[in-house]
Amino acid sequence: MSLTFTSQPSALVSLSSLEQAILSTLAYSDVFDHPLTLEELHKFLMVPATQAEIADCISGMDSVMSNNGYYFLLHRDEIVDIRRARELNSIHAFRRARFYGRMLGRLPFIRMVALTGSLAMLNLSKNRDMDYMLVARVGRVWMARAFALLIGRLARVFGDIICPNVIVSENVLAWNAKNLYTAREFAQMIPVTGEETYHRLCAANLWIYDILPNADMKSEDFFKPGKDHVVVFQKLTEIFFGGKYGDLLESWEMNRKIARFKKQKGYGVETNFSADICQGNFDHHGAWALKAYEERLISLSLGARGRSEGVEL
Repeated sequence: MSLTFTSQPSALVSLSSLEQAILSTLAYSDVFDHPLTLEELHKFLMVPATQAEIADCISGMDSVMSNNGYYFLLHRDEIVDIRRARELNSIHAFRRARFYGRMLGRLPFIRMVALTGSLAMLNLSKNRDMDYMLVARVGRVWMARAFALLIGRLARVFGDIICPNVIVSENVLAWNAKNLYTAREFAQMIPVTGEETYHRLCAANLWIYDILPNADMKSEDFFKPGKDHVVVFQKLTEIFFGGKYGDLLESWEMNRKIARFKKQKGYGVETNFSADICQGNFDHHGAWALKAYEERLISLSLGARGRSEGVEL
């Protein structure tokens, strides 16, 4: 999403593009009560700039404050304590989420697992869900989901909630919704398994750098399972469910689930279900985030001329 700005009061007309980008970036993170370090501000900034240039620019901005290495909008000092408290509350859940992610990556037909959402930023609030994006083998998205839900049932025994909110096949790695919300979700995600698939995902979505030119989506911390009995089980299961019997089971699972989802509240706005996609964002979180972001831009006299496009895949 490229930002355009409306007519501004005389005090703001002289803002440079870097100052506007800093305010806009902090405004988006403010939606989530999440002040940014200089490194994070650089990563999520919407124009190219170095950390030194950002720090120098901020030093002359009255509308940006800092505290203990965090940057935030004026009169929002309280979000520093909120971030610290949420980080402390998120650390143990984050470790468990990576463990579950490794388990998911060993399941049949799953080619990549990445931790997404608020937990990826150590910013858990009331919602304690562990959100994941999964990439599945072509023609087995719904069976991969079914296997993932088995891990979800196990996690619930320990009080954890696993949410594979987005599952796509290797056929549809390129995203259709090219907006700030989606770009930030990509830039924030933490890949756990499937290094080769993750790099293909990044290569298919280079548009992200049009929105976040300083983002670095590389990761060197992938879980690499050894050749043990679990991997053997994964391969044998894929052989068993890989033929016509598996095709019938995949079709049956997909049709019955989509029929159920169509009756669920929130269907159709940020949901997308097909043979290649299972995206169940029934709470319209993307639309909510972009609306709240736009409201903050308006309060800063940086209102965009139109709301960003939808957040569907």
